[in-house]
Amino acid sequence: MIGGMSTASSDNPNGYLTAVFGIKRDEAVAVAWSFAYFFCVLSSYYIIRPVREEMAVGSGPNTIPYLFIGTFVTMIFATSAFGWVASRFPRRVFLPWVYLFFISNMLIFWVVFSQLRGGGEDYVWLGRVFFVWVSVFNLFVVSVFWSFMADIYTRVQGRRLFGFISSGGSIGALAGGVVTSSLVTRIGFENLLLISSGVLLVAVFCVQQLKDWVHQEHENEIKGTVESENPLGGSALAGITHLFSSRYFLGIALMSIIASLLGTALYMFRAQLIETAILSPDLRTQFFSNMNIAQNTLALIGQMFLVKQVVGRFGIGRSLVLFPAASVIGFMILAMDPTLMAVAVLDVVRRGLGFGFTKPSTDMLYSVVTPEEKYKTKNAIDTAIYRGGDVVGTWTIKLLSTIGIGMAAISMLMVPFAAVAAVVALWLGREYKRKAKLLRASGIV
Repeated sequence: MIGGMSTASSDNPNGYLTAVFGIKRDEAVAVAWSFAYFFCVLSSYYIIRPVREEMAVGSGPNTIPYLFIGTFVTMIFATSAFGWVASRFPRRVFLPWVYLFFISNMLIFWVVFSQLRGGGEDYVWLGRVFFVWVSVFNLFVVSVFWSFMADIYTRVQGRRLFGFISSGGSIGALAGGVVTSSLVTRIGFENLLLISSGVLLVAVFCVQQLKDWVHQEHENEIKGTVESENPLGGSALAGITHLFSSRYFLGIALMSIIASLLGTALYMFRAQLIETAILSPDLRTQFFSNMNIAQNTLALIGQMFLVKQVVGRFGIGRSLVLFPAASVIGFMILAMDPTLMAVAVLDVVRRGLGFGFTKPSTDMLYSVVTPEEKYKTKNAIDTAIYRGGDVVGTWTIKLLSTIGIGMAAISMLMVPFAAVAAVVALWLGREYKRKAKLLRASGIV
């Protein structure tokens, strides 16, 4: 983490930027590149996310629990591989290669999908592989981004800046959704992969610009920054061991699992209802894209104008409570009106609040931990633990449905889980304040 960003120039705020967005003059360049970086990451993902949703419907709603098992197993191997790489290579080396790896994968999928669709062949199994791959891709690229952000900004800066930086992702997600919604029925979903890979390549350029900025602005403290020649060290499984040895990380993991349980319930409801409501693959892709546009519009409003004020006035714990509180209300309403429109609206509201408030606030929680924990433990929670929650969620919903429990009753069963998440959120807020106080006492900003 860079502690030297708060220089003399930061004592003279840059007027409008500071008043509205909390950005100080000496931070403007780094924030601009961070904004662009996250714009590209989420734009790339949201171009292909509706394609993933269509692959799940095309595979059959009854196969979704198996798809999430495949995703979880793949994520365990991927998380271990990432831990091994992070232990042996400097951050400045492995960061861009994570993105280049996924770009190469995307181009391979584009070639194979194009050949199968061009020849009129079936691609159900390829679609299932693609579903698993996208489910790994989105968590890895976003987790690495926020680990990088927690690495280059101090705790105090994170409280001011992460909301605005998050808005870059939401604008990118909106742009990606618009691209998919407007082009998929004209060019086919397979060609969206080529566009997505090009956008992600721009993200690699942004990573390099940020690394260069860190090198130039903090040359005298380079050993403590992302530009350090030293790898993080430790074992490949350090993220998991840190997780289970800390109540703080276990609390974050529990919130992640509950969020995943609630999200997969909505996911399976939606898949069951849309299979018969919309029959065309490209039109279903367009419907999912329109949902993403609405969700990201809501998230953008929260990130740009509300999260800094809410966190600053009420604290991180209360900011985190908004998401489970909305889930309690939403699932109670869904229990009374279990329709596709009700599911879609609740999904949009939850994800909008999740990205607008919960994600920036959760990422601030990592500003009071060590560099190794920021990359390895955060990555383990954001990937393997989150996808483990998907497995628990999908199989729970499948088993409840199998024994004859309907959508309305399942929705009511989700309410107490959301209430538990709200209690954990408040506890995490108190723990964050305690850790931050210890850091201040030791002289770390």
